Amino acid sequence: MSERVLLRLRVGAEQAHYGGGLVDGAFVLKLFGDAATELLIRRDGDEGLFRAYSSVDFLAPVHGGDYLEVEAEIVRVGRTSREMRFEARRVITPGDGSSARVLEPPEVVARATGTCVVPLDRQRGPA
Repeated sequence: MSERVLLRLRVGAEQAHYGGGLVDGAFVLKLFGDAATELLIRRDGDEGLFRAYSSVDFLAPVHGGDYLEVEAEIVRVGRTSREMRFEARRVITPGDGSSARVLEPPEVVARATGTCVVPLDRQRGPA
């Protein structure tokens, strides 16, 4: 059983709330939460609850039209707690008109660590 997930998506123009088509950092945190939820469902058969972030670092701006990949991994398992690490990377960035550029290597835009909790009575094993 893998204790890692990878999400890939295009950031829509509707997510851009600031000048220059910038997307707010909360959007990336939502993606981290989605990845954490998938990990918990796969491991414990329950969505669990996000307890806290212990660190969050925004390293580069995200714009509408960017393609991101979000990787999440469980790094420590307690009785009810699951400590996770997250990384969001820009893999494609739009150019002029319909052009776009694949980034090799991808550009890290955010990193975080956090803890989720799955109550004992909700742990059912892999879904």
